[in-house]
Amino acid sequence: MSEPVLVVMAAGMGSRYGGLKQIDPVGDQGEKILDYSLYDAREAGFQKVIFIIKEENAQDFQEAVFSKLQGQIDYQVVYQKLEDVPEGFSVPEGRVKPWGTGHAALCAARVLGDAPYAVINADDFYGREGFEKIYQFLKESKEGPVLDLAMVGFYLRNTVTENGYVSRGVCQVKDHMLEGITERTRIEQREDGIAYSEDGGETWVPLPGDTVVSMNLWGFPAGFTAALEEDYRRFFQEDVPKNPEKAEFYLPFAVNRLLDQGRARVTVLSSADKWYGVTYHEDKATVVEAIRAMTRQGRYPAPLWGK
Repeated sequence: MSEPVLVVMAAGMGSRYGGLKQIDPVGDQGEKILDYSLYDAREAGFQKVIFIIKEENAQDFQEAVFSKLQGQIDYQVVYQKLEDVPEGFSVPEGRVKPWGTGHAALCAARVLGDAPYAVINADDFYGREGFEKIYQFLKESKEGPVLDLAMVGFYLRNTVTENGYVSRGVCQVKDHMLEGITERTRIEQREDGIAYSEDGGETWVPLPGDTVVSMNLWGFPAGFTAALEEDYRRFFQEDVPKNPEKAEFYLPFAVNRLLDQGRARVTVLSSADKWYGVTYHEDKATVVEAIRAMTRQGRYPAPLWGK
């Protein structure tokens, strides 16, 4: 079996953050959150990375990220394109939004051949533990009639921000196996604890801090690609007509459908590491200080890539 590959989804617009947050510096030497994820992934065993970006951002990524990686880790760049739609379909009039995380993962999977792969968001700090666990899972996994997938689950209390609401895939887990994911698009840290709302903040439902959530750190066998292609076509048949300008092909939803159909099983690999991200501009100061603290503790060298 081929060596596991890391896929980095970096084509999102970052609308709530207000800019290209994937390449916003958080380290004292100009390092990005993405740099720390790449460093942790390399230390965990990953030797190759596929970046999914928008073509118009290529020069920015070249200067901010790729130029630092020469001699550090093997990488390849793939563009997520709006016009990449299944045969027989076209881009709806007025559509400018990318097709979503499921499509981003699919763009990378098409160039990977028989290699298993892990998938992450470019703007999330996951910590070393998650990369170590997903790499080991992919190294030991075998192809079979039922797709053997994995997800690193984080505790909700370690993934919220004090500066607004977040969207999280809330997981139903039994005996370390995923039974389903419910997307909660408005989760907030409130005075009396963490809660979610489905009506714009009119009413709130508590969520325990130890609830397992998905942060899009997935592990997939090569056989997952064909199933993803199939579901991408279904997405255009069923979902896009309902909301042509904003419908998104979410990776967790694709996994959920395979679970419901009995075509996949998902092992949940839990991580106690704290998640850091920059959903909002106000989050950046917290991330910067956390990175500084970890660097002082010797977890990361400074500068990160030794130059």
